[in-house]
Amino acid sequence: MSVINSTLSPEPNGILRYLREAWRANAPLTLLGMAMLVSLALTIIGTFVDPRIITGQPAWLKPAKFAISIAIYSFTFVWLLGFVQGRPRLKAVAAWLTTITLAIEFIVIALQTARGTTSHFNFSTAFDGTMFTIMAVAIVLTWVAGLLLAGMLSFQKLPDRALAVALRMSVVIGLIGMAMAFAMPQPTPEQLNVLTSGQPSPTIGAHSVGVADGGPGLPIVGWSTVGGDYRVAHFLGLHAMQVLPLLAFALARFGRGLSAITRSRLLWIASFLYGGIVFITFWQAARGQSLIALDIQTLTAFGALTAVSIVAVGIAMSQQSR
Repeated sequence: MSVINSTLSPEPNGILRYLREAWRANAPLTLLGMAMLVSLALTIIGTFVDPRIITGQPAWLKPAKFAISIAIYSFTFVWLLGFVQGRPRLKAVAAWLTTITLAIEFIVIALQTARGTTSHFNFSTAFDGTMFTIMAVAIVLTWVAGLLLAGMLSFQKLPDRALAVALRMSVVIGLIGMAMAFAMPQPTPEQLNVLTSGQPSPTIGAHSVGVADGGPGLPIVGWSTVGGDYRVAHFLGLHAMQVLPLLAFALARFGRGLSAITRSRLLWIASFLYGGIVFITFWQAARGQSLIALDIQTLTAFGALTAVSIVAVGIAMSQQSR
């Protein structure tokens, strides 16, 4: 319990204290996170001073989104590693692998943006294809580093049952969300037709399903509003690593009347609900369905998931009151 409260302190100096502790715990990952915050500021400026448009959005918006995403992931990874006692070599491998691969990914994205072209799925030239291949290998290795973290947390004795559930399931769901991105580099039917005809395709893979990338989308994130988009499930899955631990913190802070068993049960239910949402949004995207145009199948799936979760919460709370 104290681990949650002290680590996620809401005090004004909590952020500075965390940065100092993070640096002592893992300097490479902390340096990466801080570098990404600086990069975020620079790329935001770039969105205003650079008029170029790439795939329907301001050129530097994509690097800005990746900068904040990598910063959050880096600091979260440091925090999660802090719960692993011992295993210095495995922790170092996971940390360095994450630092190097995410740095490579951002450098490639920024380089391609500076060149005025896309970074993902780009095979227009040999250089572009090489850059995307490097990114693809890097993200696979990032996933492997996350798998190492999940393994270490699985065998680590943690101070609170609810916290243990939150940390372990957050990393598992995060890995699933990251793995869902592996569907994106697969050629679309149109691209496959070009490739099977023996012709080169300048683009292999897409974020969207059933429509071309760069079409109508939600502000900032760019998720398609006219077709499926794998980025939704990918985004939700990755951020389980923040949502579930924060929920554990909230239950520890405000649910003082709840027993440790009840809190852990509620975290299992929350993990089931969150994971279910990730899977449904992936399934929805794979069917070429926009996030804002749900069909009866998707609505039924969300409804069933919600109903099961509400019943489970009711059962957990009724057992608490006995």
